[in-house]
Amino acid sequence: MEKITLEKKEKLDFRASEAYKSLRTNLQFCGSEIKVIALTSCTPNEGKTSVSFYLAESLAESGKKVLFIDADLRKSVLVGRYGVGKINGGLTEYLAGQRETEQVIYQTEIDGMYMLFSGAIAPNPSELLGNHRFEALLQSAREQYEYIIIDTPPLGSVIDSAVVAQFVDGVIMVIANNTISYKFAQNVKKQLEKSNVKILGAVLNKVPMEKKGYGNYYGNYYGYGKYYGDYGNYGSKEAKVEG
Repeated sequence: MEKITLEKKEKLDFRASEAYKSLRTNLQFCGSEIKVIALTSCTPNEGKTSVSFYLAESLAESGKKVLFIDADLRKSVLVGRYGVGKINGGLTEYLAGQRETEQVIYQTEIDGMYMLFSGAIAPNPSELLGNHRFEALLQSAREQYEYIIIDTPPLGSVIDSAVVAQFVDGVIMVIANNTISYKFAQNVKKQLEKSNVKILGAVLNKVPMEKKGYGNYYGNYYGYGKYYGDYGNYGSKEAKVEG
């Protein structure tokens, strides 16, 4: 298995680190049968990729063996964002039968964390994600990893997340503060429910901490940098959506 270094990965400050520990703990309380978790959002730029990545990192730091899968086959940013450099194939190549799992899963410098990047942009991502090779990948990963975290495209834009949802144990919605309407979030939630997937909860992201009154409103949660994360209602079938 090839090793990579995440050259541009930022180190979280104390408050952000504590936020992801809180999210990690709430996820673990969902039960030992919840191993494969997909994260999605309603629209682009709500921060789901960062939340997915740092959740996977936090799980690895707690001693778990974690596989992070980038299933955004349309517009992935991971390779460039974290300074990985050139990779020799990813999820697209595996799903198309051009690579096997041992050729596309990379070991990172984070102890216990492994990554499967999206690979080349695919002309038919929904069809690729719905084929038997993706299901076989997850079945095999369940035997090798304690958690599999999957970053998926925004469900309000494309159907890919709903396709992935049929193979996972639960879904987390990442919702940016003051970005979408309550009705839009509920419609996306209903789309997920059609896949009969368990909705584990929601992460309220990008809430500015410097704004007066947020501290009293949200209580003793912690946040990512200057943003705030509300991780409520994990373990419930109902997603907690603020705003």
